[in-house]
Amino acid sequence: MDLESNIPWSKDPLFLKFTFDCEEIWFANREGNPYLIIHLMINQGKQRTAVLALEDGSVFRGFPFGASTTIEGEGVFNTSMTGYQETLTDPSYYGQIVTMTTPQIGNYGVNEEDEESKGPKVAGFVVRELSPVVSNWRATGSLDEYLKKNGIPGIEGVDTRAITKRIRVHGALNACLSTEGISDEEALQRARNWEGIVGQDFVKEVTCKESFTWDPTGEESQIFTVQGTDLKTHEPAFSETHRLVAFDYGAKKAIYQNLRRHGFEVIVLPAGASAEEAKSHQPDAIFLSNGPGDPSALDYAHETVRQLMTDYPVFGICLGHQILTHAIGASTYKLKFGHRGANQPVKNVESQRVSITSQNHGFASEKDALEKMGAIVTEYNLNDQTVSGLRMKDLPVFSVQYHPEASPGPNDANHLFKAFHDMVTESKKQSG
Repeated sequence: MDLESNIPWSKDPLFLKFTFDCEEIWFANREGNPYLIIHLMINQGKQRTAVLALEDGSVFRGFPFGASTTIEGEGVFNTSMTGYQETLTDPSYYGQIVTMTTPQIGNYGVNEEDEESKGPKVAGFVVRELSPVVSNWRATGSLDEYLKKNGIPGIEGVDTRAITKRIRVHGALNACLSTEGISDEEALQRARNWEGIVGQDFVKEVTCKESFTWDPTGEESQIFTVQGTDLKTHEPAFSETHRLVAFDYGAKKAIYQNLRRHGFEVIVLPAGASAEEAKSHQPDAIFLSNGPGDPSALDYAHETVRQLMTDYPVFGICLGHQILTHAIGASTYKLKFGHRGANQPVKNVESQRVSITSQNHGFASEKDALEKMGAIVTEYNLNDQTVSGLRMKDLPVFSVQYHPEASPGPNDANHLFKAFHDMVTESKKQSG
């Protein structure tokens, strides 16, 4: 479409005449006249056949992308500005329909190297605008193609601000997302009939099927760099390698990579592995990963950790933090809408250090119950003062509610991997 004849200030030297295929273009002239916003093309002529229904009665009509299917899940939102592929492939999002608060998603495409697990684990994906252009030298495909290939539905052209506000006001809501043209009434009924996440063991859906050693050669765990630059080429060096048993409750690849390059041999076990199986590998320490679902539903994991924590140093993150909470006899509760994003501030009250962290969880540990069972609460989320970290008084055991590996997000808390290595080294010295 040629707009030059329709814009009175098009002779301005800053104005660019071109043919475009997009929904919204902003222009401004040299004199600083107000921006001109032009809405067209990208979804012009399309029908809003996709629907997102929330159990509170809210219905949002939009344009479909990704797979043609209908799903139910817990409606949540994520405030990260980048890292949508890592979000999609984080197993902690299993069973959830994720709304991104950043307006445009998909502009740098996707590639297999940035997957945190094999394929997307979200139930559905909600965005304000799906970028019509993929522009990144590492991209191997578009977000639309990626979701189609993996059977995940998406909806765009909806008011993600309104969706986010409803979730903040009413809490995480059961939802239905359909790209098959179903009625509003059917979508709403399906959302209200979904069983919900409380009491659900989703870990069994995302854990590995059998044990394995992660990246024995270390090649897959090297820090990303760009050839010809010195970008992140200085990796930490550790004189001693510790053997680590990691329980996979839905772990992200970046966690194993960080453990591997911080001096650990990482042996991964399925979530249901017994304490005896863990001990058979003669580990120096135990790691408890992130994962989806309700931590109170994982009695088998609580018991296994309870049997191991008196004999080995333990480090848990996210769901692993909550499993440790239950293992010591404390409790967790469901947050109103959870913490999901790469900008969550956390303060360590022992070191007075504040870190901006990546988080993805809908449950939290009960502070009073932790302290009653002999744990020391070490960190708090500065947004709502919920527990973000703990350690045991007399054991080399600690955990955090956030993701020190980030992916996506800031690396403020990456030092915890070294702290864990140092803890294991000291523990081995003391044990002789």
